[in-house]
Amino acid sequence: MSPRRPPKSVSAADLLSTLGRLTARARAGAELQVARVELAEALQREMLPGSLPALPGLRSAARYAPARHGLDIGGDWYDGFRLSGGGLAFSIGDVQGHDVEAAAFMGQVRVGVRAVSTVLVDPGEVLSRANDVLLSMDCELFATCTLLRFDPETRVLESARAGHVPSVWATVDGRYGITDDEGGLPLGVEPGARYAVTRRRLDQAGSIVLLTDGVVEGPSFPIDVGLARVARVVREAAGADPDEIAAEIMKVADSTGHADDAAVLVLSHDAAGPPRR
Repeated sequence: MSPRRPPKSVSAADLLSTLGRLTARARAGAELQVARVELAEALQREMLPGSLPALPGLRSAARYAPARHGLDIGGDWYDGFRLSGGGLAFSIGDVQGHDVEAAAFMGQVRVGVRAVSTVLVDPGEVLSRANDVLLSMDCELFATCTLLRFDPETRVLESARAGHVPSVWATVDGRYGITDDEGGLPLGVEPGARYAVTRRRLDQAGSIVLLTDGVVEGPSFPIDVGLARVARVVREAAGADPDEIAAEIMKVADSTGHADDAAVLVLSHDAAGPPRR
């Protein structure tokens, strides 16, 4: 049996050349990833509303923070807009995925929910119609969403939820909780999906908080712990300035480890007067 030949030696020049090619490839990959993140951030920033509506007795505020490591960005949104009948609508949601495609799809979902809300009154019907529209686009992404509709005449708040994180509420008399409404499937999953509507008259002054899962779930603790922490914040500050409440809730998001986008939308409301006869 002939002896095995020793491996061919590699010169220092060859090693440096190989290292240079690998470094250039890594740099190009890193620069591409940075460009994608920056594009997703820009898309999301331009698609989020510059301001939120308010009415006498109802004030609103929102906060958004990107993922802590800057990679998981693009899917969260919040929105608020006036309705033709004098009411207000608010939505918050989260698109599957964290990239440029998710950011673009987020814009389509947000605009779609807003557009359907101008022709349909019932929040459940709005989500059902928006779901059908998204499915007709033949896109593989889906989105969770909560939609609220506030009637200033009756002081009734109607809500519908499509696979989204429950909202949190508290009133100045010490009551608080996490919504346990029925909800439905995320948007873009199943044709003909239906969404139950919860109706609540705002008899007591207080606050209602809509949020995405990046606020209450992360490496540091699970979603039930995060929701409980948010509930404590809202209970202690019920009815206060919504921007201050939103800032306190974002501290909960920071404590999760923030592996995902985080968005919060706060509504603070006065007590409703006696029903009109």
